[in-house]
Amino acid sequence: MTFGDNPDNPFRNFRFPSRNLNGGARPKIGALPLTVIILTVLAVILVSLSGFYADFLWFRSVDYSQVWTTLLTTRISLFLIFGLLTSSIVTANIYIAYKRRPIYVPVTVEADNLERYRAQLEPLRKVVLIGVAVALFYFSGMSGTRLWESWLLFRNASEFGVVDPQFGRDVSFFAFELPFYQSIVGWAISTLILATLASLAVHYVYGGIRPQVRQDRTTVAARVQLSVLLGFIVAIKAGAYYLDRFALATSDEGIITGLTYTDVNALLPAKSILTGIAALCSLLFFANIIRRSWVLPAAGVALLGISSFLIAGVYPGLIQQFQVKPSESSKEAPYIQRNIEGTRAAYGLDKVEVKDYSAIVDTSAGQLADDAATISN
Repeated sequence: MTFGDNPDNPFRNFRFPSRNLNGGARPKIGALPLTVIILTVLAVILVSLSGFYADFLWFRSVDYSQVWTTLLTTRISLFLIFGLLTSSIVTANIYIAYKRRPIYVPVTVEADNLERYRAQLEPLRKVVLIGVAVALFYFSGMSGTRLWESWLLFRNASEFGVVDPQFGRDVSFFAFELPFYQSIVGWAISTLILATLASLAVHYVYGGIRPQVRQDRTTVAARVQLSVLLGFIVAIKAGAYYLDRFALATSDEGIITGLTYTDVNALLPAKSILTGIAALCSLLFFANIIRRSWVLPAAGVALLGISSFLIAGVYPGLIQQFQVKPSESSKEAPYIQRNIEGTRAAYGLDKVEVKDYSAIVDTSAGQLADDAATISN
């Protein structure tokens, strides 16, 4: 009877994951794949530089070389910042998931299949991790360069001296600051989702997540890491709901640009409620670090989804259909007046002084008849 066949052995249903099954030999990258990789990188660099050089020639031709320099340094800075942050966050979570993998995993058919994948992946692990890090650095950095305009507007923002009537903020907040905040929130959520998916895949491949067993389907390390990541995602989503409130001030989905009756009386309260629910859901995920059940976080996410559908979708539609439509002119009148006043302020027409004057009529009878021939021509 072997060690694994002994019925008294408490670990008979577990298998220690193999390390390097190839006797320590690591596969080498051939000359052709390496050449293709180098040529691809050089081609990407040349294409990017050609665009920058064409811009430089144009800006220099109109004596605005300093503008080109500002754009170039801003884009390079954003490329490095967003590329490094995204790559570091995702690869760090991949590394943590790998280092916290279980020493042994239950023996099942699915585990045997994953064992083969692990055996094939293990020799290439460092190469794959470096490749993922480089790819994330490049694509995230290129995505970050698109925020150059938002960043420069945010950095050089100045007040307009006009206060929004709904939120009491200077209009410059909506023009310069809000778009950049929304971009940062969107980037953060996307990056954490990538980190969560990558960690989930690593935990599954290396046995940290075992959906085929009845108990302990996730290890402590997997549960803690995924709970923290999901908690941050939902917490940032709460921030996104909060910013959505201000974004309604520049919305053009209604009959006017800006807040309407439905926005003020339905969507604004809905966004505030969703902000609170999302914050509560994030706390449930963080609490799952100590708890050993996904029931409460799952219930919180379900509550958030249902609430988003009902109070941010159905409820505003009902308000618009049954309260606004029957008397739209009277309901929307105050908000149309806000729009008119804002337009006048934007064009500098808000300080126009209206004066009455007595018109002097200097006409005579039959004058129009005398001018009929001229008018007809």
